[in-house]
This record gives sequence, structure tokens and C-alpha cells, in this order.
Amino acid sequence: MNYYILILIAVLIILSYLFDAIARKTKFPSVIFLIASGIIARFIADFYNYEIPYLNEIVPALGTIGLILIVLEGALELEISKDKMGLILKGFAAALIILLLNVFAISYILENMLDIPKRMATINAIPLSIISSAVAIPSASSLLKLDKEFIVYESSFSDILGIILFNFVLPKFEAERSIVGEDYMFLFLQILIVIVASIIISFIIFELMEKISHKVKFFLILAILILVFTIGKIYHLSTLVIIFVFGLFLSNSRTLLPPFLRKFISMNKAEEGLHEFHLITAEFTFLIRTFFFLFFGFTITLASFQNVDDYIIGFSILICMFAIRLVYFLIFNRRGISSTLYISPRGLISILLFLQIPAKFKSDIVNQNVLLIVILGSILLMLFGTMKSKPSEIKKEQEIPQAESQGEISNEVATQE
Repeated sequence: MNYYILILIAVLIILSYLFDAIARKTKFPSVIFLIASGIIARFIADFYNYEIPYLNEIVPALGTIGLILIVLEGALELEISKDKMGLILKGFAAALIILLLNVFAISYILENMLDIPKRMATINAIPLSIISSAVAIPSASSLLKLDKEFIVYESSFSDILGIILFNFVLPKFEAERSIVGEDYMFLFLQILIVIVASIIISFIIFELMEKISHKVKFFLILAILILVFTIGKIYHLSTLVIIFVFGLFLSNSRTLLPPFLRKFISMNKAEEGLHEFHLITAEFTFLIRTFFFLFFGFTITLASFQNVDDYIIGFSILICMFAIRLVYFLIFNRRGISSTLYISPRGLISILLFLQIPAKFKSDIVNQNVLLIVILGSILLMLFGTMKSKPSEIKKEQEIPQAESQGEISNEVATQE
């Protein structure tokens, strides 16, 4: 039996790799393949009356590890510099405004059209409003450089802000308290404390990366990050910010790390370790993401797709989300409507937060099928947007730096003459 399990695990990883390869060639997101594979596996398992034990515990645990790794990997992708500050602020503003508008609009639909209590509607609206950086960033690789960077910043900030909002609202609603001004002040103070703690933890981990001579040190660092995150979750702290800030400091150490701390660290050694750390993070993220979406697909039965009401609710939420994004881009995007309009997929973050909703706030109307319809619909919409991107525009953008460099060479020659 053990050999069959090992064969199955190996086959699933190989299939996931093939799905990623197909996704790069066809622009068709591998997440859909993974979820579909899980649904098919569930159909076969039901036919043979087989069940995976502790599945309801495995999926959230994998999702939590995946969440930490995805936020860390997203932060490692972000490049902070003075010339990018405008784009960073633009991505942050888009993430914050669109997130809040989505939460307000979706909760309004759930409360006034489906008669769901206000607090329950708000809690269920938050996961549906968050863009998945794990799906968005790989899918934006075919876009123009400026558009791709915008998607990286927007989706990463959407992840962070959405999780902070969820963790901020949920304890208040569970205690049946209204959110007052003091709560916002406490949240702001908490984030400041977490950022300061992030700088200290980042410095300690930099020291570990430099001082530890043992071959296995990167999984030790990941274990420390997971420990910090879970302890913070117990005390309802926004410790995911620590993961995010650590990733930013790691990838932008020369820019962000304070000079008084930088002088104690060998920056060259730290940057050498960064490349290896990034590779291991990407590999581990791939593995966790593979099994998370497969197991999530396994929790879905084909019979659940027969309810027409789920499609109506799911597509109504999709239309609402797209309308908000369209209006925002028409008002604030001076470059005009581009393929970035369509890239706002839902994914792992939405699933994980949805699974964390307490039983008292769960609704039979906004169920797992509605969530799946929104996820798949947003991914297919993203696929449509990426297919609209013109290769000629990408080629044109790539030719601009070459033309500029040739112009500089010509000017130098003219000067010498």
C-alpha cells in the first residue's frame, strides 16, 4: 500500500509540472487543471467508496503554509527603488480601493438581495474580494513590463490588505461588537509594532543566513517564519506583515535595511544566500500549491454543480467585481484600458479565508460551489485578458531599450569624432 501512495504522490507532482508547462505555452492557468484533477479523483474515489482521512484538517494546514510561502515569494519578487515609487503607490491604491469597494458591493448584494445578516455578509464578502497573487503574477508574464510590475504590486498588496481586513473584522464580529475609531487606532499601532518586529526578525534571520554553516538552513528559516506566524495568529496579530516585510528586506536589503543594522551584516553573503533561498521558496511553494488545489478539488462533488442558484449568485458577484474594476480603471488609469483590467483572479487566499469562517457566519447560500464558480470565472476572465495582449506590443517595448542604447552609442561616436 505504501508503494502505491508513493507512486500516486510522484504522479501528481509530475502532472502538476506538466500543467505548469502547458500553462506557460497556452496561457491557460494550471490552477484549473489542478482543481479539475481533484474533482475527477473525487469522482473515482466515490465510485470505489474511498475517503481520504482528516481531509478537512489537511486542506487548511496546507493552505496556511501555502499562504506564508506565497506572501513570502510575492515579497521577494518586489523591487523597491525611488524610480518605482509611483508604480508601487499606484498598485497599493488600486489594491486598497478596489478591495474595499468589492467588500462593500458584495456584502450589499448578499445582505439586501439574499437576506443574509450584515455581519455574515461582510465576512463572506472579504475572501471573494481578494486578488490571488499566486495566480495573477505567473499569468502576467506575457504582459508589457509596466503592466506586469503593476500586477505584481497590486496582487501582492491585495493579499496582505485582504488578510489584515479579515483578521481585523472577524474577532469584532465574533464578540458581537461594532467597529469604532479606537479599533482603527489600535490596528494602526499594531501594524507599526509588527513592522518594527519585522525589522528585528529580519536582522536576526540575516545573521542566521550568514553565520550558520550547516547545509540545511533555509528550512530552519521557514520554520521560524511559520512559528512566528502561528503564534501571532493565536493572539490575533497581523503577523503576516512580518512575512511580507521580511521578504521585502531580503530582496531589497541595500535599499530598506537601516544603515546601523546593515554595517553588522555581510551584504555580499546575504545576497548570495538570497538566490538559493528564492529558489527553495519557489520549489516548496509549487509543491504546497499542487496538493492544496488538488485536495480542494477533492472536496467537491460533481452532484454539487446541479444547483442553478449557485451559478446565478456566482456570476452576479463576478459581474459586480468586473464592473468595479472597470470603473476604477476608467477613472484612474491614464494609459487607457489594458489587459490588466482582466487580471484579478481569486485563488488560494480566497479559499483559505473562506475555510476559516466560523460556523456561526457560514451561509448555505454563499457556499463552496459559489466560491468555486467565482474562482474559475475570474481565472477564465483573466485568460481572456492575457490572450488579448498583443505580442507586437511586447516586442515593441523590448526594442525601445535597444534603440536607446544604440542612440547612446551613436552619440558617443559622434562626440569622439
